[in-house]
This record gives sequence, C-alpha cells and structure tokens, in this order.
Amino acid sequence: MKAIVLLNMGGPNSLEEVELFLKNMFNDPNILPIKNELLRKLVAFMITFSRKKEARTNYEKLGGKSPLNLYTKKLIEKLSKYLPQLYITAAMRYTPPFAKEAIKELISRGVDEVFLIPLYPQYSKTTVKSSLEDFYNTAKGYGFHARFHDISNFYKNRLYNEAIIEKIEETLKDDEANEFDLIFSAHSLPKKIIKSGDPYQFEVEEHVNILKEMLKEKGVKFKNVHLAYQSKLGPVQWLEPSLEDKLKELDNKKVIIYPISFILDNSETLFELHIEYAHIAKELGFEDYRVAECVNDSDKFCEALVDIYKGMR
Repeated sequence: MKAIVLLNMGGPNSLEEVELFLKNMFNDPNILPIKNELLRKLVAFMITFSRKKEARTNYEKLGGKSPLNLYTKKLIEKLSKYLPQLYITAAMRYTPPFAKEAIKELISRGVDEVFLIPLYPQYSKTTVKSSLEDFYNTAKGYGFHARFHDISNFYKNRLYNEAIIEKIEETLKDDEANEFDLIFSAHSLPKKIIKSGDPYQFEVEEHVNILKEMLKEKGVKFKNVHLAYQSKLGPVQWLEPSLEDKLKELDNKKVIIYPISFILDNSETLFELHIEYAHIAKELGFEDYRVAECVNDSDKFCEALVDIYKGMR
C-alpha cells in the first residue's frame, strides 16, 4: 500500500500546547544551531520562557489554537478525493500529530511505500531538512522500513504557482492591478544560516521572479512588485528588507501582500499579517491594505500536489 505524508512544523492545538510548541522548536538544532546541547537547551528554555506569554495572547486572538491544523485536515480530506487509492496523513515537527503517530498508523495499515512532501515551497534546513530528518529518524527507531521518496522543494511547479496567482487575483477582486503594489512576504532567516550555505534566500528570490513572469503572461500588471521578510526574532542580523521597512518606503498606499513561503494559513499569516501589519499599515496611512490567502486546500493546489506526487514516482 502507498501513502503520502504531508510534513509541516505544526502549531498549538490548544493554549496549553503553546509552551510545548516553543520548547520543541527552539530545541531543534536546525533552528537553534548551537553545537553544545546543554547550552542549546538553556538558550531554548530562556527563549520559550520569554515568549510564551505573548504567544499565548496571540493564539487567544485566533481562537485559542493554530489555524494550521484545521487547514491541514481540510487539505488531507480534499487531496484524498483526488488520490483515493492512497492513504494520506500528516506528521508535524513540533506539536501533535508527531511523526511517531503517523508512522504507527502507516505500520498498522501495512504501508510499504511512502511519499514525503514537506509543505514548504522553498528549501531550508530549518524547515525541509528538519522535518525530513525527524521523520526518517523516527521511522528508523520504530523499525519501519518502507520504500521512501521525498522532495526538497516545489516552488517551480507551474500548477502550484497558478494556485498562488489565483489567490492574488481573488484578493484583487475587480480592481485594477496597476493601482496596487504587490509584496511577496517570506519568513525571514538569520543571515548566518544563509551564509552557511542554506539556499532559502536564493530560492525565494527565484520564486518571486517566476511569479512575476507568470503574472506578466496573464496581463496582471501591478504598479510594482517587491520581496520583503517577516517574523524576525532576536538581536541577530536577519534577511532584509523587513516587511515593515518595505511598507514605510512605499509611496503607493494601496498594497496586496502574498505570503510566499507559506502553504497553509497559520499564526504568521492570520495574526502577523492580517492583524499586526494591518495596524502598522493603518498608522502609515495606507488606504487599502490586503492580504491574500495561502493556497490552503484550493482545487488548484490539490492538482499541484497530485502532479508533485506523480513526479516523485
């Protein structure tokens, strides 16, 4: 039997899981690359302790849990209709359902071939590498020896990019694109991770260029198209420009944001972009500030996942 496992970082299923999410994330050596394990645990504890109260408050505004879990469930349900012959499930990195739960289910179902699709369009060791390592290490620990396939990125997939453009056009509605600036907002990373050889920044920039060309082909002409970075944490140098700085420099006060490094809406899109940056935009005098949905469980994205799966066989 064949199965697809969608990999993601996960998010708190309740306010009680917020601390677990933070603790697991900052103890991940791919996220916090401190070689000394004891020191990493100490730093992770300090970050978790300092952030958990604010994080709980943010999740309270989103209904007490991460929206990513709901969107994951919806995506699995819809994708299962496209690929009824496959068992489709998810494994999260930092919150349940963990890889161990998915693997136990795969074993019980007699699955002997697994297609792992990390739900990150661009590669980074902080996301794709971390999720794949976690799954493979867990599978080894449970003695699960199937035929495995995995993919490191899919930002070049045309169907996926068509799904993104659909979401941008839905956000534009019946208005003229040339009245708006379009900002592709990507999750930022510390510059030292990029300098260590992580290809994330290059792949994000290439992805923006692909989408700009596809928008041009469709005759969707924004006044300007930009790339910016969000979700900076801590005092180290991060990828720039920040989304806040990009908003400050725009003369045009009509803008659409597309979260280019996210597949499913989560706290960093529905809270950070829809609430925090909307407030910043209002203070900066923007007359029209819009955030596009992620591709989530759209039909076009399901078609893209089918195409990605077929390309992995």
